[in-house]
Amino acid sequence: MGLLAGAFASVARQNQTPVSANWLTGWLLIVFHFFAFMCAPLPAPLGPLGSFLGVVTLVCAGILFMRASVPYRSEKSSIWMLVVLLGTYTLYISVLMAGAPPWVLNACAILLGAAPLAIGLSNVRRFRHFLRLVAMVLQCGLAVLLLAVQNRPDGGDTALNAILFTIYLGAAIHFWYLYRRTSAGAIITIVGFFLWANVFTVEPALVAWFPQVHLESEVWNLPKYVVAVGMILVLLEDQIAHNRHLALHDALTGLPNRRLFQDRLSSALERARRSGTQTALLLLDLDHFKQVNDTMGHHVGDLLLQEVARLFSGRVRRSDTVARTGGDEFTVVLEGPTTRQEAKQVGRSLLNLLEQPLSLEGRQVRVAASLGIALFPDDADDMESLCIKADLRMYDNKRALGPHIAHGPLSEPSLAHAGRHESETALL
Repeated sequence: MGLLAGAFASVARQNQTPVSANWLTGWLLIVFHFFAFMCAPLPAPLGPLGSFLGVVTLVCAGILFMRASVPYRSEKSSIWMLVVLLGTYTLYISVLMAGAPPWVLNACAILLGAAPLAIGLSNVRRFRHFLRLVAMVLQCGLAVLLLAVQNRPDGGDTALNAILFTIYLGAAIHFWYLYRRTSAGAIITIVGFFLWANVFTVEPALVAWFPQVHLESEVWNLPKYVVAVGMILVLLEDQIAHNRHLALHDALTGLPNRRLFQDRLSSALERARRSGTQTALLLLDLDHFKQVNDTMGHHVGDLLLQEVARLFSGRVRRSDTVARTGGDEFTVVLEGPTTRQEAKQVGRSLLNLLEQPLSLEGRQVRVAASLGIALFPDDADDMESLCIKADLRMYDNKRALGPHIAHGPLSEPSLAHAGRHESETALL
């Protein structure tokens, strides 16, 4: 388990996220859990202390595994829920293993269900989530079960098994909610958590009903290794997906880069060719962008590009593509069916987005753009020619006195200067 935790830490270091941090902390607690139980056979006080720490660390690890799958970790009530769960479970295990009177156990069992329920209900108007409901139901069900079994002659072991079953069943549900995908890592981890939870029901059942069946104690630790391997696979899968995203998207704006743009444009043209429709290509180049970098710094220039990317992405349809294909160059693919008039309207709306100054860290920046439009198949019948046509029209635009729409032979005088700005970018 120590080697697996080390391998997990090595993989997690390459993909440091709140999820991986919680997982890594959980696995370090599991390693400590093994060491603590190695001390359990020792005489008092080391033996009882080792048993207590072994159970508590196993419980805390399960709670962290659940928290890692919560998408609202920064929510204030979620932080309070974590503190309450850690505190109430530690308190209950302490009084249970110390042999406290029944009334103390009953009070702690009620607190185990009532405290999380109070946090959930007190924030229900402001915050609701499926996983919050799951946590409240599990805690209340556990409290009822503990009240029913903990005062029996063998109730201590049953109570501990009930606690561990509830926590790791919750971890399985939480992990399933976060990773609802059919990847190997997700499936292995979800199955591993369900097996881990059922260890605490199957093992006591075998002892009680089939005492002649003997299984080595390490068999019951196998689900831990399954979950560890599954989580490592999940981290590797996430890294591969992240690297694939970086290979196809611009790191600054998150828009598709030139490689993905060419792939989507090629697919769009092929679909237009089969259906006999038109596809429009819009090429926008920011004017005097270098002046922004030189006078206000590259940091402001990066913020400007991010803001323009956000504005352009919010104006087109989800089926269309906005890509960053150069330093200050953006390209839009309008999938068919579309017309030249619709393409001109979209181009005009994109230029209109730049009419008002953009607020970047308290500074107002006014930027203009030059735009060229080319239509498939009217202006060109292949991808390369279409890009060249849009590029030429954009540069014809840029050489003019002010930016305007260059939209080919069907241009209208009223649109020739749509979105015109001053020839020099005004930095306010």
